[in-house]
Amino acid sequence: MHPYISCLFTLAVKPSEFAEFKALIAQIVTATKEEPGTLVYEYSVNEDNSTAHILERYNADAVVSHVDTTFAPFGKRFLELCTITGLTVYGTPDAEIRKRLDPFGAVYMTPFDGFGR
Repeated sequence: MHPYISCLFTLAVKPSEFAEFKALIAQIVTATKEEPGTLVYEYSVNEDNSTAHILERYNADAVVSHVDTTFAPFGKRFLELCTITGLTVYGTPDAEIRKRLDPFGAVYMTPFDGFGR
């Protein structure tokens, strides 16, 4: 298994609900900062606030805890404020990680060369 799992989520957000979405994300980011195995957790948005991306990178053993413990209390409201239109996963997630990401329509990309710093 690759030591890191990276995810790129693409979200459709209603611009009229972006302020509420942004406030919820601030809460999720605050909670996620407490996870020692979360290495990158960044939200970005396009100019009209209709498309957002989440760039995430975890130690492989931290993904399940993030989904089950940290994100779970926010999940229902999150999915009311946005629609996940894409999820690309990089690394070699095990069956437990895939079980959490598959419901979001994950596309898995397996590394075959390169390096990180």
